[in-house]
Amino acid sequence: MKENYQYNDHHLKLLQLLQENPHLSQRDASDVMGLSLGKVNYILKAFLDKGLIKMNNFRNNKNKLSYTYLLTPRGIEEKARMTLHFYEVKKREYEALRAEVEKLGDSLESLEA
Repeated sequence: MKENYQYNDHHLKLLQLLQENPHLSQRDASDVMGLSLGKVNYILKAFLDKGLIKMNNFRNNKNKLSYTYLLTPRGIEEKARMTLHFYEVKKREYEALRAEVEKLGDSLESLEA
């Protein structure tokens, strides 16, 4: 995996969705995530190319477009990394916001005095 490749929140959300529901269609994933079908397809192709997921077709299904998406061991590992990164980013954002709220509170208190 390239070290400089940047994942975003959509990548993590899609991996979480696929792990919870491997039979989720691309259209359903796009609806749940609020992304275009093309964007979901693009991300899935990137996951396939990077070996994060496997895609299997249900050959016995009348609907030949039915697929299942399975996270590979590498995909599970990458999802864990993304989750940790997401947590660290959100924690920094929270701490910055909390400091700003405290500063605003102090400013309001000095105005009231």
